[in-house]
Amino acid sequence: MSIRQLAQDCRQAAQQVAALSSEGKVALLLAMADALQAHSGQILAANAEDLRNAAAKGMTRSMLDRLRLDAARLADIADAVRHIAALPDPVGRVTRSETLANGLQVERVRVPLGVIAMIYEARPNVTADAAALCLKAGNGVLLRGGSEALHSNTAVAAALHEALRAHGVPPAAVSLIRDLSRGAMIELLQQTDAVDLAIPRGGEALIRFVAEHARVPVIKHYKGICHLYVDKALDLDIALRLLIDGKTSRPAVCNALETLLVHRDVASFFLPLAAAALLERGVELRGDERTRALVPQAKPVTDEDYATEYLDLVLSVRVVDDLDSAIAHIQKYGTDHTEVIATGDAAAARRFVEALRSAVVMVNASSRFSDGGELGLGAEIGISTTRLHAYGPMGAESLTVERFVVRGEGQVRHPLPMPA
Repeated sequence: MSIRQLAQDCRQAAQQVAALSSEGKVALLLAMADALQAHSGQILAANAEDLRNAAAKGMTRSMLDRLRLDAARLADIADAVRHIAALPDPVGRVTRSETLANGLQVERVRVPLGVIAMIYEARPNVTADAAALCLKAGNGVLLRGGSEALHSNTAVAAALHEALRAHGVPPAAVSLIRDLSRGAMIELLQQTDAVDLAIPRGGEALIRFVAEHARVPVIKHYKGICHLYVDKALDLDIALRLLIDGKTSRPAVCNALETLLVHRDVASFFLPLAAAALLERGVELRGDERTRALVPQAKPVTDEDYATEYLDLVLSVRVVDDLDSAIAHIQKYGTDHTEVIATGDAAAARRFVEALRSAVVMVNASSRFSDGGELGLGAEIGISTTRLHAYGPMGAESLTVERFVVRGEGQVRHPLPMPA
């Protein structure tokens, strides 16, 4: 089937999704979660095939980690779908209501976007997450995964289609694109009469390709260079926990820490302890001169390092003179994703939050919480660092827009003169 026909079919199916009641969407999503677990054997077998092929092609460790499924991860995916099902329905929610001086009643009401084109790499969980979030928000979705996850995505989509059919919803509402050529992707991105929004999720090269070729609106973030600033008013235990969790719990994800900034007043005792904990966990450190004086194992750091999203067990380190120096560093090298301050000083925390414009700012909390699922969205379809209608982790509500509903009693803007 052509890309255009897939998009048109998805748009028609989306109209049926938009007509579902809140209860109908909940039942559908719960059935999708059950179907994922009922088909776990097929999904994990398909994923094992993808992993073998990817390893044979020399895929990096970080990409293999994103691709890998196991029973626990698959159970988490199903639970995320159930969590999305249990969330309040964003569709039809009145966000503001007022009566104007002329008697008009004006409401702002959330409605579905329509059709979302989801373009992603090496993350088979996105197939289920994106489908569940789009359906919850009354949308259809066109899923264009990467070739490295084709078998996994096909198996996940097959389970979801079983649930859709059982609930009388056309499978076209969740369409998996099997033509993975660049030409087909470009064609998808130019379906202005069928696709309402494109969301790329993957490496910087993919996101730039989508942004450069799209004629439809694009939500994107290019890189996640996340910083932890350790203030002079630190709690040592908290700062170490935030650092270790942020860098080592899952280094291949976009909310992992890439740079550590340490106030000069605490660097002499904090950095040796931090370095010992990180080196024990296999982290390579790259630091400025003041860092290397305290941590001889650290390699010299460059400006390019500070601008790099490693997605690996590598960390850039810098000793800064004060809070303002840390803010200036983040403003220069940050990517508006996630920034963290470890401090016991409320004024310093407030200054950090107010000075930075990043989509997520954390005070004494791990950067790893910068995730839709962790922030109460059930799951996320992506993280936006573009200031459009959504900013930060995007859940179901971000897949709707506000429209105006106006109720009157015959009011007109320019009354006509009455006949004599």
